Amino acid sequence: MGVAYTVFDTAVGRCAIAWGQNGVLGVQLADVREIETRRRLLRQFPEARELPPPADVQYFIDSIGIALRGQFAELSDIPLDMSDLSPFDCRIYEMVRRIPRGETRTRAEIATQVGSPGIVHSLAQALARNPFALVVPCHRVLESAGRIDGIPTNGGAMTRARLLSLEGALPSRGSTLFDALLSVAPPRQAH
Repeated sequence: MGVAYTVFDTAVGRCAIAWGQNGVLGVQLADVREIETRRRLLRQFPEARELPPPADVQYFIDSIGIALRGQFAELSDIPLDMSDLSPFDCRIYEMVRRIPRGETRTRAEIATQVGSPGIVHSLAQALARNPFALVVPCHRVLESAGRIDGIPTNGGAMTRARLLSLEGALPSRGSTLFDALLSVAPPRQAH
């Protein structure tokens, strides 16, 4: 079959998903324009052909859409094809997939779970390479407790804030984009 992809509508814009015989190969969150979303996905999978999704992939698309509306959707059962990824990245992604919705972990906490507190920088690089946006919820891994900025992964601090807000992981914040934007805006200075 080879690699296939499709672009689909969500509450945050047109996202994309690529799949092969062994599962999902990548998920791309919406960019400002659909052409950019496609371009980013096709940079990762230049051989991919656009096809209608089979029933199982459509189920995954529906689940991603539900999650992006701020509702609970089980994404940890989506089979991921990690055969072309490094064993280190695979191990990190599996650990990150276990972070429950509405919770966050720091990079140091993940590094300690791996058993190597000195790998924080390598861990951050692995998260930045994450091809499975939202399905491997790298937005739930923070540089330090309560700090949602840092190395941008799959959309940067604004996307992270919005996703965490939708999941209820930002303390005393609602689930609106406005609230998410406030959480990353610099404080105003008095004149």
